Amino acid sequence: MTYYVPRGGLPPQTALTTDRARFTDAYAVIPRRTLSDITASYLPGWSGMRMWVLARPLSGFAETFSQYVVEVAPGGGSDAPESDPAAEAVLFVVDGAPRLTLDGTTHELAPGSYAFLPPGASWTLHNASGANATFHWIRKAYAPAPGLDVPPAFVTREQDVDPVAMPDTDGSWSTTRFVDIADLRHDMHVNIVTFRPGGAIPFPETHVMEHGLYVLEGKAVYLLNQDWVEVEAGDFMWLRAFCPQACYAGGPGVFRYLLYKDVNRHAGL
Repeated sequence: MTYYVPRGGLPPQTALTTDRARFTDAYAVIPRRTLSDITASYLPGWSGMRMWVLARPLSGFAETFSQYVVEVAPGGGSDAPESDPAAEAVLFVVDGAPRLTLDGTTHELAPGSYAFLPPGASWTLHNASGANATFHWIRKAYAPAPGLDVPPAFVTREQDVDPVAMPDTDGSWSTTRFVDIADLRHDMHVNIVTFRPGGAIPFPETHVMEHGLYVLEGKAVYLLNQDWVEVEAGDFMWLRAFCPQACYAGGPGVFRYLLYKDVNRHAGL
């Protein structure tokens, strides 16, 4: 499986300024070349790390989550990565071999590794290897629900989870789900969506869930509100609730993205 990995740097002075970057009332597109050295951020409590912030709660836009791409240099890491006790998280590794210690158990991660971290989880992350490690870090304030426990932490890999074909698509559109959709303890899902060449979302999905979509592999044209936008590996799409969306993956290879959505809770009033 292939995962796009940003490497930073800076476009040359000869590069065209015109790009596909967009920010509208309904959606945003952050092209991959935006993840350059000058747009990187840093966090207290970490060493040898930098990150690119793809999404953060914005009033009047998408309000439920934040998403980072984190790069940790050899020897870098943190013994106290999360400062918010109410935050749950998903980590998805796209490069390198970070070491996650979760509730006293050490996990040697690799590209395709996926970790769910409930609020209050005790975890650390370090890179003891000789090369950079890169992962997505998706955070949300957990919304408790009466009669439901907080879901437990777990670590798995994309390679160990079978994708589920969407109905009546003959496998051209499938979803790799890391959480059972019937498990209402979870208030967010982070999945991987895959289209074979020619696969499509054949209608404009218009729904309450907010989305972050990071393209892991391939290219496609994506309907965002009223605009068809070309996207490729490394691009990020950020959608507020009810933004119409559809997709056509023309190939030549598969088109895959990491998808966040909020689920299973009342709308706040």
